[in-house]
Amino acid sequence: MSTRNRRIVIAVFCLGLAALLYCAVARDRLVQVDSGFRVIMGTFSRVIVVARDSRTAAACIEAAFKEQQRVDVLMSSYRDDSELSEVNRDARNEPVEVSAATFEILAKAIAFSELSGGAFDVTIGPLTDLWRSAGEANSIPTEAELLSARSKVGYEKLVLDANETTVRFAAEGMKLDLGGIAKGYAIDKSVEVIKRCGAVAGMVDIGGDIRCFGAPAGKRDKWLIGLQDPNVAADDLDQGKYLFALQLADGAIATSGGYRRFTLVRGERQSHIIDTKSGRGTDKLASVTVIAKDAITADALATAVSVLGPQKGMALIERLPGTEAILISPAPNYDITETAGAGRYIGVDPRLTAQGKPEG
Repeated sequence: MSTRNRRIVIAVFCLGLAALLYCAVARDRLVQVDSGFRVIMGTFSRVIVVARDSRTAAACIEAAFKEQQRVDVLMSSYRDDSELSEVNRDARNEPVEVSAATFEILAKAIAFSELSGGAFDVTIGPLTDLWRSAGEANSIPTEAELLSARSKVGYEKLVLDANETTVRFAAEGMKLDLGGIAKGYAIDKSVEVIKRCGAVAGMVDIGGDIRCFGAPAGKRDKWLIGLQDPNVAADDLDQGKYLFALQLADGAIATSGGYRRFTLVRGERQSHIIDTKSGRGTDKLASVTVIAKDAITADALATAVSVLGPQKGMALIERLPGTEAILISPAPNYDITETAGAGRYIGVDPRLTAQGKPEG
C-alpha cells in the first residue's frame, strides 16, 4: 500500500471513530420523557419520547395524544358522534362519505380479512352486540340468535368506493367494530407524529399494543417489553406476571387473548375475540403475541391467529416476511410455541425493568 493510500485509510478510520464517539456522547445528552398513563380509546395509553431536550419531548408526547384523540373521535363505537357511529347508522341506506383516515383503516381491514380468510373481520359488530347483551342479561344466546347475527357479518358485504371515499353496507343489520385494529392504527399514526416533532426514539403503548423505534436513552440499545403470563389475572393497569421480556428496536408487538377481556355469562367466560363461523368467543389459544413492522399489522394478525388457532395461525405467520408470533395454549398446560424467527426477540430476564406496560 502506498503512503498516500495508507494516509487515506488512516484518515477514514479516524473519522469513523470520531463519528462513533460523537454518537456515544450525543446519546448520553439525550433526554427521555415518560408521559405516564392516560385513559383514551377505552383503555390506557402511554408515550415515551427520547429527544434532544425535554421541551421537544413534551411537545412530541402531546402531539401523540392529540393524534390518538383524533382517531378515537373518528373510530370509536362508544361515541354517538364518531364517524364510525354515523357509518353504522346510515350505511345500510346509502353510501356514507368518510374521512381519508377512516377509509384507509377500512381498506386495510378488508385486506387483513382477505389475508386471513375472514378470521379477522371488522363487520363483527352484530355478534359483539349480541354477546354484550348476553352478559348484561346473564343469558346465553340461542342458536337462532347466533344464526341471525352471523348472517349480518361478512367483510365481503362491506362496499368501499375509493373514488368517492364512501362506505356502504350490502346487507341489512350490518355493524362495524374496529376494536381489533383501531389501536394499532392509532399507535402507528402517533409514531409518525412524534417522529415529525423531532423525536430521536420513542415508544407508544395503547392497551398493551406497542410500537417503538430507535433506542431508549441510556446504555440499552433496545426496548424491553414484558410478555404477560395469561395464567395470572391482571386488570388494565396491573402488570400481572411476566413470562419473559422481549427485546425490540424498531417494530411493533400486539397481544390478543381472552384472559384479560371477556364476557361472563352464567359463570362461563366468553372471549371478546369472536369466531365469525361459530359466533362464539374463541378459546383455541390463551394468548397470541405478534411481532411485526407496524402496529396495525401486529394488532390485526394477533386477532386473526387467535381465531385461526395454532396450526392455521402459525402457518399464516410463517409465510409473512418480517413477522413472528408467540402462541400460548389454553389452560391447564399453557405451552409456548414460537415461529422460527421469534427466538431472537426472546430471552431477557423478566425481572429486568421493561419499558412497555402492561407489556403484552
